[in-house]
Amino acid sequence: MDSSEDRILGIVVEILETQGYDAVQLREVARRARVSLATIYKRYATRDELILAALDSWMAENRYSGVVSHPRVPGEAVYTALMRLYRTLFEPWERHPAMLTAYVRARSAPGGDTLVRRGLDVVGPAMRAALSDVDEGFITDLDVIISNLVYGLSARFAAGEIAITDILPSLDRAVYWLTTGYEKAAGR
Repeated sequence: MDSSEDRILGIVVEILETQGYDAVQLREVARRARVSLATIYKRYATRDELILAALDSWMAENRYSGVVSHPRVPGEAVYTALMRLYRTLFEPWERHPAMLTAYVRARSAPGGDTLVRRGLDVVGPAMRAALSDVDEGFITDLDVIISNLVYGLSARFAAGEIAITDILPSLDRAVYWLTTGYEKAAGR
């Protein structure tokens, strides 16, 4: 990425964090970045595309950079391994709640599925490593349950129904009970 692109994306992130999604206006971004509006349109065909690029850049730097793929150590509970990964993913949202609000909004905008796919590309290998010796049926069920829980909690936060600090504890309790039940049934 060149310096003007870094500047453009950094300004979009700053606006998202301080003023919100609706405040991102291309003319204002161009003015702050000291580039022409044409420069922005050459790189990003739409406002949504610019916001998606800024979110993707922010998430790569703040959310996904700490994701490490390694199997559970012998005797480590599935719960412990999963929560280590989920904390890595969700603690940045707690420090930057406006970015979660922007993510929820961008996810439903045109092209928003690219954010989801990028997340799966990064998190998938780490998740598979943490669950390497776990039954495939349980992994499938866990994926459906946790994905829907995260989607619902994120949307509720973005709507102002819950605090950002409610997400990780809710996820923690769900993972605890699901994995405890699985391990008990599997005789672990």
